[in-house]
Amino acid sequence: MSSDCLQMYFKRKFPVNQFLGRAYLCQGQLHTPLSTDNLVRNYEGCIILRQFLRVFLPRYYFLVYNTSVLYWKLVRPYLKPGFRHCLIPSLSRIVKVLNQTEEQDHEWRAELMINLLECFLDASKLKEAKEFSSTAAIFIKENVPDKYSQIFSLMVMLVIAWVKSSLCSFLIIKIRILCIITSQEQGKLIEIECLECEYEAKKLGPKIMTYTQGVVEAQLALIKNLELSLKHAVQLGDPDVIQVVCTTQWNLCLPLLQHNLHQRVRKPLISVADVLEEIDSMLILLRCQVHMEVARIEEDGDRIEAAVEHLQKAIRLNNSGQYQEHLRLAFNRLHVRSMLYKSPERLEDRAVMMIEQVKRGKQKDNVRQKRSLLVNAGLALAPDLFQIVLDSENEAKVSSGESRTQISYLCAKARHHIKSVEKVDEHLKHLRNGNDRERIRLWADLAKVARKQEVWDVCRAACRFCLLYDDTLFRKKKAATTVMDDGQGDTLPGESLLTAKSFSFERDLLRILAEIRFINAEATVHLLRLQGIELNDHAVPPEDTSQSHSGYVSYLSESDPEWKTYSLWVDCLSQYAMENFQRAAEIGEELNEAWIVHNAVVYILNYNRHLISSGRQREIIEYLQTLLGAIKTVGHNGSAVILLMLCNALARGLILCWIPNPKLAFHIYPVFQSLFLILGVQICEFALNAVTGIIANETVPIAAQQQIIATWVKAKQLNQQQIGRKFGTEEENNDEAQNPMTRILVGLEMYSCNGLGLMDFAVPSLPQLVKLALECSWSDSLVELQTLARLTYFAYVSHDYETAVRLTLLEYLLLFRPGNRVRQEMLSTTACIQGKSIMENLSGRKHLRVAASKAFVQSARYAGEAGNYSLVMFAARHFWNACLPLLGSPHYRKQLKQLTEIVLKSIIQAESESKQVRISIRYCYLCL
Repeated sequence: MSSDCLQMYFKRKFPVNQFLGRAYLCQGQLHTPLSTDNLVRNYEGCIILRQFLRVFLPRYYFLVYNTSVLYWKLVRPYLKPGFRHCLIPSLSRIVKVLNQTEEQDHEWRAELMINLLECFLDASKLKEAKEFSSTAAIFIKENVPDKYSQIFSLMVMLVIAWVKSSLCSFLIIKIRILCIITSQEQGKLIEIECLECEYEAKKLGPKIMTYTQGVVEAQLALIKNLELSLKHAVQLGDPDVIQVVCTTQWNLCLPLLQHNLHQRVRKPLISVADVLEEIDSMLILLRCQVHMEVARIEEDGDRIEAAVEHLQKAIRLNNSGQYQEHLRLAFNRLHVRSMLYKSPERLEDRAVMMIEQVKRGKQKDNVRQKRSLLVNAGLALAPDLFQIVLDSENEAKVSSGESRTQISYLCAKARHHIKSVEKVDEHLKHLRNGNDRERIRLWADLAKVARKQEVWDVCRAACRFCLLYDDTLFRKKKAATTVMDDGQGDTLPGESLLTAKSFSFERDLLRILAEIRFINAEATVHLLRLQGIELNDHAVPPEDTSQSHSGYVSYLSESDPEWKTYSLWVDCLSQYAMENFQRAAEIGEELNEAWIVHNAVVYILNYNRHLISSGRQREIIEYLQTLLGAIKTVGHNGSAVILLMLCNALARGLILCWIPNPKLAFHIYPVFQSLFLILGVQICEFALNAVTGIIANETVPIAAQQQIIATWVKAKQLNQQQIGRKFGTEEENNDEAQNPMTRILVGLEMYSCNGLGLMDFAVPSLPQLVKLALECSWSDSLVELQTLARLTYFAYVSHDYETAVRLTLLEYLLLFRPGNRVRQEMLSTTACIQGKSIMENLSGRKHLRVAASKAFVQSARYAGEAGNYSLVMFAARHFWNACLPLLGSPHYRKQLKQLTEIVLKSIIQAESESKQVRISIRYCYLCL
């Protein structure tokens, strides 16, 4: 009907108005092709629309846009390679008319231009494409810059096609050469070399933060390449190109500005500083930063004059003033170091001089002399109180008490320490000059140098004075400050509103305070170890064996007042160390710097390893929760393994809270117990989901995932929650759920949790897990061996002896070469299960009894190599029971003789190794 109406309309004489245009639009829609099969129909539709475009008048411009939209819908089936050339006539007309009407929808016009250029390339009309691309690129760059990357990539394709058509096919060369051909500027080559170096550095990703030898050498190779590029840029004489190279070189040198690496980038940075100075570059901030770093490098190399020269240049370039305080203190330190025969007047300068003397000293120098200098530096900074705090650990100042017992002495030592360190709080009351920032850095330098020289008492005293400023200044300011302008560079920090892009002296001070928090915590752990106590362990009352008859040990009640004083002091030291680690993590979270938080996690996990291994995680739950919250804020800094370890420790601690503690006087309500389990499940799922979102080049070892998977499954069981068929952490279709290694490990943990009197999981079939394990490509052979050993055990327990024997074939076990004790113990256990499985299916067949005996011998041999005496004897007992019925036959006795000798040798080997371990441990105690 529509077609008939249009035919009747076109038969008459019609005026050229908008109705004629609308009639053409309707006719064009009737000829819309449904596929690319009917090229004639498409051609007719395009012709009809082009007829409308020929008759349009300026007052009907509004119909042109509608025409282009309808046209785009009409030709959609042809927007694929091989058919785009059919659209060139009609699409060219559409684009031309839209340009003439000056359509304001620039994004739509750009889209059509890009597609028209693709049509030209599809038709290999390179000349037309070249002419059109220049016009289109200018329009898009000016009006729709977001789409410029698309038109640029098409122009690159055009250049490639042009080269292929005019030369030989082997001349498809790199993009940088094409850019040189088109631009004919040598500077472009140098700029692209810089881009290539930056790209290679980006490919290293977070690996650069590991500072392994290979990564550092790769970064240095890129820096060396840029040194050559900088020489070429200087020869070219283009200031813009020189600045590009210098900026790139600076960015590549930044990761290597560590104390033990920055000497290796000294020459490149000096070249950058000199070249930028020669051209009088307007990159003032960059020049200032380069001179500052070069000055630090020269100072560490004892080239004081060169350091002063670079520092003076940095001061002249510090127009914004953001480095003013930092440069002033650095210049003053260098000035003091250069004073040879004159004593400074200021106490702070005297402290600087003595600290620098210890820094410049050699490792073999007299320790007493170094300690004397460090003590005098502390006395210069706190004349009245430093010696008092330092004497808190001086046993000569401790009164032994009236009873003169060991407990009285320990109590007096604790009281003396507490009384002495309390004097630190009076330090700020005596200061009136207001140079707090300088003193923070001086106390920090004193603590660092004392830590490096292992003068621990001076280190602990200096840390307490330094951190006094954090407790009294920064924390109070943070509590009082609610709003802070990003541009305030000289105000103390309140929230994490401090800008991370520009340098802030207060941010630098907070980093220093975080570092001192770490040092102070380590020094406190050292003090605890001097008392014979590990971090977060409790003091054990000493035994009194002073009575006359042997074997008598007096009982000391823990409620003894003197012992309670000492024990409480020890607990307070542990709490003080943990609070320092915690505060450092809070500073890292406030500054939004992941490396500080990461270091806090590593410190706490390392120093509390004995707690974690003994199942006492709930004692440090509060600190672990703080760390996890900080990591969620700043990220895990590219170390997913540390994140998994933290989450595993915290989740296990929460699960342990579900178990009643008989030592607690109060009872935890079931509601809170359930809440602990829910939190444990959520933390495990957070960790597992974080692993699935990790970038490809950051691999997470399956061994690290195995621990958190075991914790997650146990938390699910205690919380009465079943696990889905695909073992996903949240959704059944997530990527981690499809990981075969994860599925196998989850299934194994479910089998391990069943049969314990709690909720039983609906486990997958054992043959299914065995099939997955054998077909899986394992990334860790030790985890693979452990998995097969556990599957073997579950098959044996479920009386599936055929599967157990199949998994423990000796030929298959030989693929796992014994490399360490754990691997050998697992091989021993697996071989023993093999022998027991064979024994369960004897049915009077003696040759199977011999095969079982051989399996037990293999088990004993592996256990002997591992030095595990109990495993050897376990295998030997099974071996003897297996071969006992065969000893009456001379034939079998001859076969069993060699096997028996192997078992005996394994017993001797395991016993000798265990004796060596006991002797070495005893020797260590004697040395102590």
